[in-house]
Amino acid sequence: MLDKLEQIEARYQALADEMNLPEVYTDQAAYAKLAKQQRQMGEVVTKYREWKSLRDELAGAKELYDLGDDDEMRELARAEMETLEEQRARAEEELRVLLLPRDPNDEKNVIVEIRAGTGGDEATLFAAEMLRMYGRYAERQGWRMEILDSSESGIGGVKEAIAMIEGDKVFSKLKYESGVHRVQRVPQTETSGRIHTSAITVAVLPEAEEVDVKIEAKDLRIDTFCSSGPGGQSVNTTYSAVRITHLPTNVVVSMQDEKSQIKNKEKAMRVLRARLQELEEQKQHEAQASERRSMVGSGDRSEKIRTYNFKDNRVTDHRIGLTLHQLNLVMEGYIDEFTNTLVSHYQAEKLKAETDETDEAETE
Repeated sequence: MLDKLEQIEARYQALADEMNLPEVYTDQAAYAKLAKQQRQMGEVVTKYREWKSLRDELAGAKELYDLGDDDEMRELARAEMETLEEQRARAEEELRVLLLPRDPNDEKNVIVEIRAGTGGDEATLFAAEMLRMYGRYAERQGWRMEILDSSESGIGGVKEAIAMIEGDKVFSKLKYESGVHRVQRVPQTETSGRIHTSAITVAVLPEAEEVDVKIEAKDLRIDTFCSSGPGGQSVNTTYSAVRITHLPTNVVVSMQDEKSQIKNKEKAMRVLRARLQELEEQKQHEAQASERRSMVGSGDRSEKIRTYNFKDNRVTDHRIGLTLHQLNLVMEGYIDEFTNTLVSHYQAEKLKAETDETDEAETE
């Protein structure tokens, strides 16, 4: 591990030197490319330098203990050694996690698709609240969220919504939000006060760039039609809405959010690329189906990953057994404890799997 860390630190410094060259500094594209590479190594290098500093401090404390001729001084040195040893061990564990193979999509923007599942009108209301929740979370992260398309229900809910979230490492923090989210509460339309259970599905797709997914023009059928819903005088008078069908996979994306046909087509292509990349990744990982499950299932209540109980102000993530009695804050976008704990949980799972593989290889 130390050899690998030395190589990463050397490469990090080499990139810094290269970025300072006049011919690179004045070339925005080249500079941005190198800066991105260096930024991806930054966390590892910072932690490695912290580990080396702790190692050196620990060596100094040990020397003080060995040479000390005063009991009080030796006791102070021993206490410092224990503290430094704990800090070094913790830093080493964090380094092992940082060196795990990274998801190539972690740095990407995402497309979030929210759909009402079982529960009728109540499910659409909850879908609208979840869309708002992710918007608040994105705002707090300093990200930008744009609603690409939405289909509203008659009571102000959302049957389906597609949003783009752009920012730093968006997919790495939101990828575990995919799945069925279940809500338990008394609906606004319920007169007897009975608690109902409804569900929505959330799919978080990394945005696919043109270089990631090659789409042939001959494989597309593009239909235009009149927009429906809010939009003023242009509604039902211009063919601005766009429906794109990818013929080989039969994936269909419709977009009518903009009054411009060109803009709707651009948005539809972004969603289509993301969906096609997801399909390709699912094919590639079929052999590892135990690790990569279907993202959202059928939308049935029993397939939940998280339950939101309004009566008890409680939210439970069933994958990690984490319960927070702060539903009011969660719905305002304070979901950091869930996102961070999920990332840590799956990193620990990967680390354990890698350690087990190493142990098996050493015993053979």
